Amino acid sequence: MNNMRKMCAAVLAFALTCGLMAGVGSAASYKDTVKEIVICYLPNEGSEEFAEYRGLLQRELGDYLGIKVTEINAADYNAVVEAMRTKHADIAAFGPVSYVQAAERSGAEAFVSAVPNGDKSLGGYTSKIIVKSGSPIKELKDLRGKTFAFVDPASTSGNYVPTLELMNAFPPMNNENFHTNGAFFSSISFSGKHQNGLQAVLNGDIDAAPIASDILDIETAAGRVGKGDVTVIHESPKIPASPMAMRGDLPDDLKAAIKKFFLNYKNDDYFQFMHGLAPEQKPSYVEAVDSDYDYVRDLMEKVMPK
Repeated sequence: MNNMRKMCAAVLAFALTCGLMAGVGSAASYKDTVKEIVICYLPNEGSEEFAEYRGLLQRELGDYLGIKVTEINAADYNAVVEAMRTKHADIAAFGPVSYVQAAERSGAEAFVSAVPNGDKSLGGYTSKIIVKSGSPIKELKDLRGKTFAFVDPASTSGNYVPTLELMNAFPPMNNENFHTNGAFFSSISFSGKHQNGLQAVLNGDIDAAPIASDILDIETAAGRVGKGDVTVIHESPKIPASPMAMRGDLPDDLKAAIKKFFLNYKNDDYFQFMHGLAPEQKPSYVEAVDSDYDYVRDLMEKVMPK
């Protein structure tokens, strides 16, 4: 009887050991539940001329993750925020303001931004107010009574920053004054994306518009605008680099894999034409965190106090 008990105990111990060993390495993976992820782009980056560079990253990310990666291009900035909130987008290329909105409304988590030389302190861009070269408009005061096209209500460099620059230049005027026809500008409009505002200035459809410095660099490098075609009449202080962000409720191992891919991504054409960073600047993605955009939260509060 004792021998039988010992034999049963030994069999049970062996079975438990085999069960534990079978479990090693079989921890749940994102591949068990996630079959596809979607990247969403703002209208600026979603333009057809950048499809080649987006497509290359999309394919390489899919190969790296071992799951399907697709993209959608949003009609406006708010649509990107909503796409993430409704789980129609898993990763998004945000501007700083739209990221802050997405963090509040959609649980977005910033994870990388593109910078020169892998140095976060060198990252960022500015908002430039441009006019067509030869225009009689030489400085901000000359904009009074002229036509002006902001980019999008949620655009950092295309709305919030130029509005604050104007508020600082013309106290006590406020956000509403610069967005009401006849209050300062003879008329105002929203172009939808930076490239549209640039072309409207070049075509003489409007007198002036703001544009992100990196987008102006991209358009110039691509030959869609000549270096002497527009004049910059005002430039803002530096704005934090725009982040890539992902849904906060994605599986942790998937979030870690996505972040690792971007931190190691190398493609000179991609960084030049998607981020305006020339090869000689040795661009790369570096880690971005939510607190990087506290400056933007302060900016938003100044322009539109709650």
